[in-house]
Amino acid sequence: MINIEDIEQSRLELLQQLEAGNDPRNKNRLGQFATPYALAHDIVRYSLSLMSSTHSVRFLEPGFGTGPFFSSLLHLVPTSDIKASLGFEIDKEYYEAAKILWHETSLKLKPCDFTIVEPPRNDGSKFNLVVCNPPYVRHHHLSQIQKLALQASVNKNLGFEMNGLAGLYAYFLVLSQAWMCKEGIGAWLIPSEFMDVKYGRKVKEFLLGRVTLYRIHRFNPTEVQFQDALVSSAVVFFKNAPPSSEQRVQFTFGGSLQEPRQSESIRISELKSESKWTTLHKGVVKQDSRDTSKRLGDLFSIKRGLATGDNSFFILTPEEARRLNLPDEFLRPILPTPRDLGSNEVLADENGEPLIPNRRYLLSCNLPEDEVRKNYTSLWNYLESGIERGVNRRYLCEHRDPWYSQECRPAAALLCSYMGRQSRRSSTPFRFILNLSNATATNSYLMLYQKPVLADAQLNSTKALKALWNALSSITDEVLISEGRVYGGGLHKLEPKELSSVPADELLRIVIDGEELSTYLQPQLLFN
Repeated sequence: MINIEDIEQSRLELLQQLEAGNDPRNKNRLGQFATPYALAHDIVRYSLSLMSSTHSVRFLEPGFGTGPFFSSLLHLVPTSDIKASLGFEIDKEYYEAAKILWHETSLKLKPCDFTIVEPPRNDGSKFNLVVCNPPYVRHHHLSQIQKLALQASVNKNLGFEMNGLAGLYAYFLVLSQAWMCKEGIGAWLIPSEFMDVKYGRKVKEFLLGRVTLYRIHRFNPTEVQFQDALVSSAVVFFKNAPPSSEQRVQFTFGGSLQEPRQSESIRISELKSESKWTTLHKGVVKQDSRDTSKRLGDLFSIKRGLATGDNSFFILTPEEARRLNLPDEFLRPILPTPRDLGSNEVLADENGEPLIPNRRYLLSCNLPEDEVRKNYTSLWNYLESGIERGVNRRYLCEHRDPWYSQECRPAAALLCSYMGRQSRRSSTPFRFILNLSNATATNSYLMLYQKPVLADAQLNSTKALKALWNALSSITDEVLISEGRVYGGGLHKLEPKELSSVPADELLRIVIDGEELSTYLQPQLLFN
């Protein structure tokens, strides 16, 4: 007789051995993040509660690993009720170890890529319980050939098209439908980013139109489920059946799957008009006001700061620049990272230099190598040291001519930090910066350039800029967070398009010299 407790203990010991010998970089590349047993147990238990009958379970785990979900199933269901069990594991080391571990059970384990295997055609050969923590491999780690093959597989098996920026986990989830029998239950532990990002629209289209979506539980980002992954997790439960027009989806947040801190039930018809789902646990379904409301993107052109290719080489302290005797004409003031910028207001001296304690300078030169070698010996010596370090072979540098030149990012008077965390000192993860100097900024900032609609010259005065800055700084944490995205450990990020979507109606009402900002604007902004 199989002793499930002994096997589970052996599984945990095996997992520790495998992870100890696995290079973290390799784990990240393959998207291997082991599911804690307690979480796997909760997911399987809830999945079983959604099934009409648990007396005939046909189980599939497409990304098997060491089998935490299968182990949980054996703890919850008599082995006599498990009519079929199948797992896929592409990692040879994990496959060989798991094969030995589970050899006394009925499990069939296959050492191949789930996404390329032909699914069963007969409904009786398919599975009524599919549970998985799929590999979290982001799209830029997939080759173009892999992406085309994955898209072709989804199209062939389901007649469905995927966004080319989708990560591997999204293909696993969607392809699983071809393996599910009618009324089968799917449970997926995946990154919650699909709820907000552009490529996630196709995943949401699948969940709302191809299956019956029951529930999405999003874990609190500050309570990371995987100690070795900076990713915010969600569990998605659905049934392989067409959705009802009256179907409601339960959104839960925080706590555990069994005891969430917040819960809200939302109609599918309302979900279809929602671009971001991570805020729905608060019970707020936003009305589509984009036809009438103005956004920051109507007032500002918002861009990421410049990417140097190697900050440690191209960004120098004044002391470093002097020691290397680098020519002033190739040094441009640049702000330090938000973490190292002590104040949210950057003043300037008479030359436009930022009055901050830790000044930084950006090295940028557009002259050809021959001219630098001939006329600027000290600069050439420094560039040669960069060549020795391989800086010229880094991706961004390799695609520039010359490799030591930098993209153009003029100084912006208004900036926003690109990412951050809430803390005891500050409830907001984002900071708006007033920059009265001529210092540019790196891609750790978003740079807000006034659009032509802000045409009045008075709006570039220090007084007006301070009024704009104060108004931006008064935007609530909730609004900024709802437009951005969040990762494991509570790391919040705002992309330029997301900051552009923040409502600007309050900003338009700020008063400058006795007039509301809206009175300074070109008429077409107010009536478009």
